[in-house]
Amino acid sequence: QVQLVESGGGLVQAGGSLSLSCEGSGSIFSRGVAAWYRQVPGKQRERVAIIGSGRGHTSYADAVKGRFTISLDNAKNTLYLQMTTLKPEDTGVYYCNTFPPQDNWGQGTQVSVSS
Repeated sequence: QVQLVESGGGLVQAGGSLSLSCEGSGSIFSRGVAAWYRQVPGKQRERVAIIGSGRGHTSYADAVKGRFTISLDNAKNTLYLQMTTLKPEDTGVYYCNTFPPQDNWGQGTQVSVSS
């Protein structure tokens, strides 16, 4: 069974930075496209960034473009999200998964940005 373990979240002030990590099992990220998602209470989970495992092509949601950077270490089967210039609206629980997502989600990691 696929396992995803996110870490690195925390509480930061607006303008600050955080780095998230996600360890996947079973070479899950080497099979295609990996992604970070986030969910705010009362809203649907949204995709934040994606990266192809081959050439490393990336794509970002407009809300985070220019501030977030997704990267993938295939050897370690670990996905990263470097977040800078954080805003209060970036607050939420961040999850990693494939794109499109497979059924087994991790527990997520909470990111809280204070104004």
